[in-house]
Amino acid sequence: MGQSVKVEGTSVVLMFGTRSAGDTPAVPFTAKAFGPANDNGPKDPVKTVTVRKMLEKSGVAIKIKVPVDEFVGVAVSTRISEDGVLTSAIELVHGDPELNYQVFEEVGYSDVVAEWQNWGRKLRLPLYIKAGDGSLLPYSQQVSGVALGSNVARRRLAHDVERRPHFLNRRRPGETTAG
Repeated sequence: MGQSVKVEGTSVVLMFGTRSAGDTPAVPFTAKAFGPANDNGPKDPVKTVTVRKMLEKSGVAIKIKVPVDEFVGVAVSTRISEDGVLTSAIELVHGDPELNYQVFEEVGYSDVVAEWQNWGRKLRLPLYIKAGDGSLLPYSQQVSGVALGSNVARRRLAHDVERRPHFLNRRRPGETTAG
């Protein structure tokens, strides 16, 4: 069985295969890529958003890579144009308003809520509603002040507290001896 080692950048690829008669190279049937043994880097690639801006004074176009962790949340906004057309938009909200990034825009409002919740869930960011004056209102699902969502585990009821578990019912409680 022939072996060959090929170096690609900083990773090593080991190729195993059968060598035919003569000096022809091995035919690979398995290839595995290995990274550096101890790179001490992040295990998952860092998610970033590339914001493109045009500098005002010089007119130079620049690209800024912003990690997703630096965004504050995902905001939805709607506006009505002078023609009466409703437009909905979703943007990633950053602490610096110049780095806000619009990720979705549509005429109407048919898909905007699903997209908004999907962006928040995928990026694990809180949801906000952008008011007409530009302020952000946190979104929460409430009906008459009662929060909706996943149920919280409840405590045992009072009459169940003194009930013995099933496996303990097979044994008699111990008796105290006076001594």
